[in-house]
Amino acid sequence: MRLLNLAGRPALAVAGGGAIGVATASGDRFGPGFASVYERWDDFRAWASTVERGAHPVVAVDDDLLGPPVPRPSQVFAIGLNYLAHVAEGGSALPEQPMVFTKFPASVTGPHDDIEVPPGSVDYEVELVVVVGRWTHKITPDRAWAHVAGLTAGQDLSERELQIHGPAPQQHNLAKSHTGFSPIGPALVTPDEFADPDDIGLRTVLNGVEVQSGRTSDMVFGVAELISYLSGFLPLLPGDLVFTGTPAGIGWTRDPKLLLGPGDELVTEVEGIGEMRNRFVAGSPAPVWKEADRAVV
Repeated sequence: MRLLNLAGRPALAVAGGGAIGVATASGDRFGPGFASVYERWDDFRAWASTVERGAHPVVAVDDDLLGPPVPRPSQVFAIGLNYLAHVAEGGSALPEQPMVFTKFPASVTGPHDDIEVPPGSVDYEVELVVVVGRWTHKITPDRAWAHVAGLTAGQDLSERELQIHGPAPQQHNLAKSHTGFSPIGPALVTPDEFADPDDIGLRTVLNGVEVQSGRTSDMVFGVAELISYLSGFLPLLPGDLVFTGTPAGIGWTRDPKLLLGPGDELVTEVEGIGEMRNRFVAGSPAPVWKEADRAVV
């Protein structure tokens, strides 16, 4: 099953192109928003597996109308240093446990949206993104895939200067959460659609040149391990996102560095899911915070 966000409403992709609206096809049992889809994922999946797609109006899928397949996640987790080749390119030690940080939900945007470039050094990171389908707490890896609603493509865009400079603790989460820094899409695809959901190809193309290419089989910690690990600390909620790490080829470790700027086009491809195409535009500078601005209470 391929679930789309078409003009803000859930839609099911159909063979040969096009989609059917979930709210119309279900008689408003699900939709028109996404909350009822993810909060009742098992019921929705059962309905979607039996609905007769040919019995409902098919609408064209316009890329400009595609939004993020999870528009308002409650939680967005991300994993660093999770591909063997990426660990090697940065000269880092192999992590003994997942390196976890967060991307704030307001940074989520669609697969074809323009993204403003903030001041600093903005880098790309193609990622497989896991969407949680059930309330998930303290589960073992052998049960984890049953709690996954589906997979989508994502970019963990990062402003490297804020991420790594200055005394500890650096602003890691903020550096990865500028407006638009978490594009996802173009579809949520259920795990059964993949020959092997633990071995999926992904790549980044910047201005027509391939800069990243890898497979999820190179992960240090696979999807099941990540879901189990995170759920050991707190409940994962339906619709939560887990950015699972990036393969080698990021711009920051290159010599010279390869960074994003206004006018660049970033194409993100994940095998079996599809393609995102985001363009970068100039943004207005953020206010400069000064010590004198601190309120006295």
